[in-house]
Amino acid sequence: MLGKKLVTAQKRGETRALCLGLGMVACSMMMYFFIGITIVPFYTKSVWTTETVCKVLRATIEDKDPCLNSKGSEDEGATHYPCLQVWVNLTASGQEVMLYQTEDTLERNPKCSYVPGNSENPKEVQARIETIASNFKKYQTFPCYYDPGGTQTNVILSRIYPPRGLLFTFLWPTLMFTGGCLIIILVKISQTSHTIMNGQIWKCCTEQCHFTRAGDQTTVV
Repeated sequence: MLGKKLVTAQKRGETRALCLGLGMVACSMMMYFFIGITIVPFYTKSVWTTETVCKVLRATIEDKDPCLNSKGSEDEGATHYPCLQVWVNLTASGQEVMLYQTEDTLERNPKCSYVPGNSENPKEVQARIETIASNFKKYQTFPCYYDPGGTQTNVILSRIYPPRGLLFTFLWPTLMFTGGCLIIILVKISQTSHTIMNGQIWKCCTEQCHFTRAGDQTTVV
């Protein structure tokens, strides 16, 4: 009875481990799909792929500019903020171009180098923009990204999804997929070894029984 209970518990543990491994593989595939339809297209669409050095020519704060939505029209509740414009000298080509914070900044408002969030406090936005402008005037040389193909003549300060960031995004689903596959392989190996062991035990028991009957026949004879 104890042996049967141990075998039953072992089978249940193997079943749960197998379900865990399959669940991890399924979750990792869903994460791969989600990353593939959201982050990867945004990364491949970015043309600012080459890093260079930019030198600030001027950083000015213009009159307050409305925060535009994605369609380019003003909303009724659109906030207004000082428009910071930063012009830099692109070392790679020697051209005078405008600097944007990220790819998203250009899409939200191509007039300004920095675009705050719609729900932020206007006073905090004012202070932040003034701080950013003073930092550009203080640290005039810094790395930036430009379009080597010439499609975009402007540059950006940082990419939303750099190559390292994209690799880090794929790290967790890859680890989950690898762990799930390892669990499945270990469960299959365990089941195979148990099957072979049970077959050997059954074979030994069968041979012992034949031997006993043979001994009885001999004794009878």
